[in-house]
Amino acid sequence: MPAVHQMASARSDDVVTDQQLVARCLAGDHAAERALYDAHVERVYRLAFRLAGDADLAQDFTQETFIRAFDRLSQYRGDASLATWLHTIATSVSLNGMRSVTRLRNRSASIDDVPELPAAAPRESPHDLREKLHASIDALSVKLRPVFVMHDVEGYTHEEIGLALGIPTGTSKARLFDARAKLRAALAIFAGDRTA
Repeated sequence: MPAVHQMASARSDDVVTDQQLVARCLAGDHAAERALYDAHVERVYRLAFRLAGDADLAQDFTQETFIRAFDRLSQYRGDASLATWLHTIATSVSLNGMRSVTRLRNRSASIDDVPELPAAAPRESPHDLREKLHASIDALSVKLRPVFVMHDVEGYTHEEIGLALGIPTGTSKARLFDARAKLRAALAIFAGDRTA
């Protein structure tokens, strides 16, 4: 029981600590800025990486997220947790960044463009499945990938995704359904025998 009490207590301390750090940052405390950054950078980076699928881009998006967050810290009202507010900024930065990268690379791969494998293809290994899964997630459209990553990988609720992406909850659910269907189709070869 004491461990549970400590965990609950630590969670409430985190909220207070974030609020205190924000106040200290707004007062010009650079040590508080560093503490706030250190407390949240890992999860922001993980989200950016899952959306971008590239470590260098994720680092760029993470840095841009914190630059924007510190510039707009006075706009943080505390309605949502600081982590949610930061993840909303990270999602926006990552999606906008990916659109720019896509335009620059002229790379608009779609899951529909993945060629069909021949019927006599050899049995795929788990390593091939992992590679195919990552490639299939990367090939999801800019509308579907963030919802899939945020919900199925990062564990966000549809309400949180809706807030972060500025879409209705129902749209988030529909996009998740579409993303899962495309991934199932792309990974069907790994399911073994299929029925028509």
